Amino acid sequence: MPGPTRIAIDIGGTFTDVVLARPDGSVSTRKVPSTPEDYADGIVQGATELLAASGVSSAALDDIVHATTVAANTILEGKGARTALVTTEGFRDVLEMRRLRIPTLYDLRYEKPPPLVPRRRRYEVRGRLGPDGQTWEELDEAAIRALAGRLRADDVEAVAISLINAYADPGHELRVAEILREELGDGVYVSRSSDVLPEIREYERTSTTVVNAYIAPIVRRYLSSLVERLRSREIDAPVRIMQSSGGTTTLTAAVRRPAHIIESGPAAGVIGCARLARLTETANMISLDMGGTTAKTAMIEDGAPVTTGEYEVGGGINVSSRLIKGGGYAVKLPYIDVSEIGAGGGSIVRVDAFGRIRVGPDSAGASPGPACYGRGGADATLTDALVVLGYLDPAQLAGGDLPIDASLAEQALDAALAAPLGIGRTEAAYGALTLSVATMTRAVKAVSTYRGRDPREFTLCAFGGNGPVVGAAIAQELDIATVVIPPSPGVFSAAGLIHSGSEYQFSKSVPRSARAPSRSELHALYDELEAQVRAMVTDDGGEGDAMVVTRLADLRYAGQAFELTVPVDGGAPDPVMLAQRFRDEHRRTYGHASDDPVQLASLRVVARSGAGSPAQSNGHRPRTVLHAATTRQAYFGVHGALDTPVLVRDELTRGPRRGPLIIQEYDATTVVPPGWSASLDDHANIELTRGERR
Repeated sequence: MPGPTRIAIDIGGTFTDVVLARPDGSVSTRKVPSTPEDYADGIVQGATELLAASGVSSAALDDIVHATTVAANTILEGKGARTALVTTEGFRDVLEMRRLRIPTLYDLRYEKPPPLVPRRRRYEVRGRLGPDGQTWEELDEAAIRALAGRLRADDVEAVAISLINAYADPGHELRVAEILREELGDGVYVSRSSDVLPEIREYERTSTTVVNAYIAPIVRRYLSSLVERLRSREIDAPVRIMQSSGGTTTLTAAVRRPAHIIESGPAAGVIGCARLARLTETANMISLDMGGTTAKTAMIEDGAPVTTGEYEVGGGINVSSRLIKGGGYAVKLPYIDVSEIGAGGGSIVRVDAFGRIRVGPDSAGASPGPACYGRGGADATLTDALVVLGYLDPAQLAGGDLPIDASLAEQALDAALAAPLGIGRTEAAYGALTLSVATMTRAVKAVSTYRGRDPREFTLCAFGGNGPVVGAAIAQELDIATVVIPPSPGVFSAAGLIHSGSEYQFSKSVPRSARAPSRSELHALYDELEAQVRAMVTDDGGEGDAMVVTRLADLRYAGQAFELTVPVDGGAPDPVMLAQRFRDEHRRTYGHASDDPVQLASLRVVARSGAGSPAQSNGHRPRTVLHAATTRQAYFGVHGALDTPVLVRDELTRGPRRGPLIIQEYDATTVVPPGWSASLDDHANIELTRGERR
């Protein structure tokens, strides 16, 4: 069945990737430098250039799918809207008290991040609901109208409303929001916790709502500007936004619930990896997406991404562990479980005050970029180290669109590492690479070993501009036997957007004071949630009845503070079976389980539509430009400097080739070290295999 004509756009710290998919499944790609001053510039440039080069009219586009970093960057940079919090009397300081968790044990000087809403803009209102939704105290509406005047005088741009026990009954929050909208008008964004996260736990619900309000005006301005800029180039196809959970949503929903799109960029690559796992019938896969600024990893089990309901943003680099919390702002929403560290091609390398090599997390970014780009960058980066090692073409990248000056890389490495350490340039470059590999190995462990999974049982899927360079080295450290490099690996995250479908989620907490619901009661509750999620889809302009709905349940042992999520069969769920599924998942995640009583904490439903593109995706790949030399010297640690053949992907059709090899493409370079071999599978993926496992 033919798919739509679709453009997918993924913004990275260095490049903006654009992919065009046609109804026959063929794709065209384009990489343009990112434009941090206004990311829309790079998007419009890439889209118009790709349409022109492909001979496709903008009128033929069915839609545009976009993964954006705007929400995440707003929090990381502390540039969100001027936000106020309205909460129940006595709960003004929930954001201050947080949870008793810190990301670094034994650090007596650790300071938690300041709340996104300072205390002077946190207001209490009288009115109280009980845990089952009963009214304990009537809402003081006169005080709320008076409060609106104070908010107006304080020039507030957004208001977060989080009242105690609003998950049980949204009535009070609805009335507060109604009054504030009447008094403040449409210019002030109002966010309710019962709309954003209707679940138990006061801190997580309040924090998530505050984050949602804090970023909403910025996301709204960015998306409105992007649509206007595209229309100025006569590109007026509907725009959909990737969510952190791996499904897309409408512009309307993204503006209403922007907390759902904070990690939309990393999610796109994982969706592409999950599709590749299903296509190649590889049940378990670990994704490694390494670009210019960060490296991101995630786990795919049985062809589906592993997700989490616990996430923190704004605390630096996320390492995705239930054991490492407290460094950022809690967002209790469904996210693909991604581990992200500051190690990319643009990561700056240096020697610190103790004489140790450091790589990142700060990056040279797109401007000025690595020293070898010749754009004025003076700092040595990992990319410069890769040029010195002979892994990257010393003359050009991106098919000749990006000239490389190897002498500038050498000068930068000499000044930053070799001279301060008193070692050779090549040795310094290899040291920087080794440290980067160790850091990325930790990120892979965060989504596998630290989750109770053995990485040796997985295939590593390496993509992004630099993932194929280091994929084999990381696999070597983890004793992973196989690495897969998909076609067009440098734009693979954007390709993941091509195959993404719509997704909506809705949840409801089960009060602790309530008795355990029976099978028929559970069935009725799930039916109610399904009706609500389908109505949500319809309100956003979608076809609610066409969505496929999946049921999930959050469970915990009695007295536990946090839950695990398990799937729920259709019809009337069996509580005994749910408890057993929870125990099985608890044993798999933590290594143990018990016969203690199991409590049901929350019910949730996920509505998804099918991906909007046909199965094949390998139609068009830009031709790689190779220079006269088809071999070059590359350094491989204990093996020393070796004359290494430089190939293009299609040359692997002649059969497997043993390393060392360098496979050079338009958008990425694959390094095959000694002891590894490379071949093409039936789907044009490069498959790297080790000679023998340790």
